[in-house]
Amino acid sequence: MSSPMIVPETLDSIAKIASSFSAMNDEAMAQLKSRWPDLRFTFCNDDDMPARMPPVLQGESFNLYLVSGSEHCLSLTNDPLQAIGVVVASVDES
Repeated sequence: MSSPMIVPETLDSIAKIASSFSAMNDEAMAQLKSRWPDLRFTFCNDDDMPARMPPVLQGESFNLYLVSGSEHCLSLTNDPLQAIGVVVASVDES
């Protein structure tokens, strides 16, 4: 089975859905998962993301990062051809 490629339009659509919620919650994650059932979605705080990895898309209250499974282990990537999922990382407004 080939992994899905995450194109910029998909990232833009994910960002649009994420920004429509005041905070990422179960309802927001369910909407993302139902729209893109072949992708993996994870939610965390942006402070939990490694500083060496820049987001692939920055929103006002969140950043998006890509997840790869190409090395039989999940890891972050900037390569949309290897991406199998997205991390939605909430940005604190402090």
